[in-house]
Amino acid sequence: MTHEVRRFFASRAWIQGTWARDVVLTVAADGCWLNVLPNASAEQQRGAMRLGGPVLPGMVNAHSHAFQRAMAGLTERRRNGAATEVDDFWTWRERMYSVARRITPGQLEAVASLLYAELLQAGYTQVCEFHYLHGAPDGQAQGQPLEMALALVRAAQQVGIGLTLLPTLYMRAGFGAPALDDAQRRFASTPDSVLRTVEAIARLAVDAGTSKTSPGALLGAGVAVHSLRAVDAAALQEVAAHARKVSLPLHIHVAEQRQEVDDCVAHTGLRPVEWLLQNAPVDARWNLVHATQATAQELQGVRRTGASIVLCPSTEADLGDGLFDLAGYMAMGGRWSVGSDSQVSRQWTTELRLLEYLQRVQLRQRNVAARSGGRDSTAAALFDAAVAGGRAATGQRIGAIQAGHRADFVVLDDQSPALLGIPAEHVLDAMVFSSPSPRLWDVFVAGQAVVTQGRVVGSTSTAPLGPQLGAAFSAAMAALWR
Repeated sequence: MTHEVRRFFASRAWIQGTWARDVVLTVAADGCWLNVLPNASAEQQRGAMRLGGPVLPGMVNAHSHAFQRAMAGLTERRRNGAATEVDDFWTWRERMYSVARRITPGQLEAVASLLYAELLQAGYTQVCEFHYLHGAPDGQAQGQPLEMALALVRAAQQVGIGLTLLPTLYMRAGFGAPALDDAQRRFASTPDSVLRTVEAIARLAVDAGTSKTSPGALLGAGVAVHSLRAVDAAALQEVAAHARKVSLPLHIHVAEQRQEVDDCVAHTGLRPVEWLLQNAPVDARWNLVHATQATAQELQGVRRTGASIVLCPSTEADLGDGLFDLAGYMAMGGRWSVGSDSQVSRQWTTELRLLEYLQRVQLRQRNVAARSGGRDSTAAALFDAAVAGGRAATGQRIGAIQAGHRADFVVLDDQSPALLGIPAEHVLDAMVFSSPSPRLWDVFVAGQAVVTQGRVVGSTSTAPLGPQLGAAFSAAMAALWR
């Protein structure tokens, strides 16, 4: 990716945890910040493109299952004849499997394209895709092993969002199970097959000129292990050793549900996070997704390793997972990020707001994250922690308006009702805690506009992509749900 050097002027920009004024922002040809100059004089501002509102760095969506966008809003009814059945994570999972079994590469590309456009419009500029749909759809001959992964790559490239693809190891139905269930057959993988996919994505990134060695890379790979229940110890160690050798981020679902914890204890004698800390080479490249059931002692152990926790508040609430101890973990100095997971929400403001509000309900206190994070502003404490954790999730220099980082940023519409009359120092507070959140006027990824005046124009077009993305998504939904 090469472009000319570009200069922007922002009357206010969020830099190192505070609002800076009169900022000249210079983007290098590689799509990274070359220079950031606050308090610029009129002469220094001359020739820079004036941005139409306050500027924030882009947010990383650290955990996404794109195909589940096809389910959003469609799992909120009890199943026929199930009037007395308790609906929980495990009954939801059976419905999710029905989509996972049937979705085709073309349908996945259509679904992911609309999702990634929505994420951009909400201010996410990079998405970590936890990808385990490796096989062919039901009733079809085995396709090319990379077909589903490449559908996600095309979707991201079309709309212009950064993508960290996480090919995911999934080998068995549960602790002690010899293999996958029939409903999970598309997830089948081995350490070798997952690592081949990682290498293929890395080659594709090099061919596209956006390899991880380029600071402005838009396509990169990490690796994921679905969960302790889905792999054996030897396979996990093999994938982890490769991730360490080539310095890839590693993601894993862990301790999301009480049943998962109970099953892990029954089969290993240890709780899931406890087992990882004692048996796996957990370090700062690891990202533990959910950790909803983790104890304070386990969270202390995670913090000591430097690993990050990925929180998905809207999904965790939707599935009845439980409540993560954010207050305790932030007080420890623990690192974390946020993700959209099952796509019931596609806005990071919703994730941060819900994360804080659930703590308030639990503790009967206000401004919990501010106190735990040692900040005056709750929104600032949440936002800065989430963007910093996003860097760990991607393994890239991202999420800061700072020289050498990728130039991802969003421009708020300061005429949004939520911002009218708001003092400048409270803009981020209103962004997170005044609902509906202020509109994003423009979104830039690697210094290039991908959302203009609220409309997605993508990586190669100047015309809005919305109509064609909506039509393709609607066709995919009609085929999936007929």
